[in-house]
Amino acid sequence: MTEEAGVTGMNRTLDELAGVVDLFGALTRDELADALHELAFKRGEDVDADAVDAAIERAIDQYALVAVSREDADLIVPGPAAFPTVPDGGPDLPHILDVERRDVPRDELADALRARFAAELADDPGDERRDFLLDVTYDAETWADIDAAGLRERLADRREG
Repeated sequence: MTEEAGVTGMNRTLDELAGVVDLFGALTRDELADALHELAFKRGEDVDADAVDAAIERAIDQYALVAVSREDADLIVPGPAAFPTVPDGGPDLPHILDVERRDVPRDELADALRARFAAELADDPGDERRDFLLDVTYDAETWADIDAAGLRERLADRREG
C-alpha cells in the first residue's frame, strides 16, 4: 500500500488507517481523526488536519476504508482492500479515546458496498478505475459475503463497450 505522507506529521499507510479503525470495529470520521492526532501527539509530531482528512478520503477511495451510513452515525470500517495493520502506539488508543467498540453487521457492510459500487458505475469510471474495481470485487466477496459476479460482468461490459 502507498504511504500517506503528512497524515499526522508521520507516514501512515492505508493499511495502518484501517488498523486504527479495526481496533474499534468502526469509527466516525471525527473519531478516526482524533485517533490519528493522538498517535501524532504520542510521537511529538505536528498534526496537519487537512492531510488527515485527505488521507481518510484516499483510504475510502481505495476501499481500504468503507463508509457506512446509519441512523445514529456515519461510520467508517476497514474495507475489503485493506490488510489492517496496527501502527506503533495504536494498541494504546482504546485506552486513550473514549470510544466504545462498534461492530457493524455484515448485511450493512454488504449494503454499503453495493451502494458504493453502484455510485462508481453511475460515474462511468475510466479503464484504470474499472480494473481497480474489478480487483476489489474479489476482495469484497469474502469481506462482505456478497456475490459480485454481476458487478464484474457490468464492469467488463463497459470496458468492451
